Amino acid sequence: MATTAAAAALIPGWAAVVAGAAIVSTSSSSQLASRFSFCGARQILHHWHRKYSAMPSPPFSLRSPPPRAALLEPDGGSLVNAIVPPPDRPARIAEAQRLPRIPLSRIDLEWVHVLSEGWASPLRGFMRQTEYLQALHFNFLRLHDGSIVNMSVPIVLAIDDLQKESLGHSSAVSLVGPNGNLVAILRDIEIYKHNKEERIARTWGTIAPGLPYVEEAIVHAGNWLIGGDLEVLEPIKYNDGLDHYRLSPAELRMEFQRRKADAVFAFQLRNPVHNGHALLMTDTRKRLLEMGFKNPVLLLHPLGGYTKVDDVPLHWRMKQHDKVLEEGVLDPQTTVLAIFPSPMHYAGPTEVQWHAKARINAGADFYIVGRDPAGMAHPTEKRDLYDPDHGKMVLSMAPGLERLNILPFRVAAYDKSQNAMAFFDPSRSDDFIFISGTKMRNFAKNGENPPDGFMCPGGWQVLVEYYKSLAGEESKATKEHIMV
Repeated sequence: MATTAAAAALIPGWAAVVAGAAIVSTSSSSQLASRFSFCGARQILHHWHRKYSAMPSPPFSLRSPPPRAALLEPDGGSLVNAIVPPPDRPARIAEAQRLPRIPLSRIDLEWVHVLSEGWASPLRGFMRQTEYLQALHFNFLRLHDGSIVNMSVPIVLAIDDLQKESLGHSSAVSLVGPNGNLVAILRDIEIYKHNKEERIARTWGTIAPGLPYVEEAIVHAGNWLIGGDLEVLEPIKYNDGLDHYRLSPAELRMEFQRRKADAVFAFQLRNPVHNGHALLMTDTRKRLLEMGFKNPVLLLHPLGGYTKVDDVPLHWRMKQHDKVLEEGVLDPQTTVLAIFPSPMHYAGPTEVQWHAKARINAGADFYIVGRDPAGMAHPTEKRDLYDPDHGKMVLSMAPGLERLNILPFRVAAYDKSQNAMAFFDPSRSDDFIFISGTKMRNFAKNGENPPDGFMCPGGWQVLVEYYKSLAGEESKATKEHIMV
């Protein structure tokens, strides 16, 4: 059986999974020597997890990383670009005007954006039934040459009974955006049944009511799914002042090459950046330099699609991230700040595979993954929906992601003795406090400052302004309700 870099990472002296965050590398199997098969790697992974998961500082060493001639190859060998070239657009638009039309929701449009730029390469459009079933049941797609690529989240478009009937025998349809504009043509269409309960159960592991994405995009969706190849009439723009951050995988690859990056490590988040996050990112770069890389570049990559209502909105998060760079918490010379356009599922270990796979297509070699990635509280019970360690473990074992390596990190917390965020040391646990997201929000809502060293002052002020604006909106809504 072919060796893999995932197995190579399990050389003795290396703990595969720890409490806290981890980096996932997507270096090719030829780059790292290994004596283990993938099946062996799985067994060793569990052994190391049991043995070292409680250790505060797992040992790590990797000498002489291999030279890199190019960025990591996208899944399927090349990036999908489903955007119609400018010379062909007038003819495609004229054709789209004659075709039956399917309306898109905002989330549907975000998926068109994702597909059009190649984040889901080699997928060329909304999934047909065979692709859907593979993603839903296996978390991968098998290509024509027999190889597989990871695809853990179904990317589908739902239609209702009336829309299905209106299509007749047409083999292509036009997709119309929320504002009524023609967005794309979907060709060689296939329509099949949308079994919502099965989709929800297999993606989230529960059918409990209150799952945010389910309530927003599935419960009221049509009973049919329509798949086909996309031809997007022009690049997707939102005109919200943030489009310049929405770099495609191809644009990111060009930027990494321009900066002469010999390693790219990605960090996704949907929350403001505090100094604990920054510690993880700067320590990652330090470790990569120790491994022998000369110019590791950070991709700071906040999720920019649908998020649940209590998450900080994207434009406020981007303002906060800008302050983090402006105040030097992260180095602008070695950091690329961009928006990942995918909607958020909050589907835990299933979804985190999609997040990692998409960054492979953007050229990232390493992916930082933290505790309970893509997780959330159970919607009806007082517990987390997913085990906080399973996301990291799944990434090391997922079909189509065999090349991934996990490099361990410790938990970051606020060190009262240093007045700074630091890696948690259980031997002096009384010196540390954990500032939860709820506690952080309460500080900001009340206009209070967090402990010095928790977040850069400018970034914190952005959060205070956000919660102040939120309080103003709530007050206005209350007054209007009373007047009515």
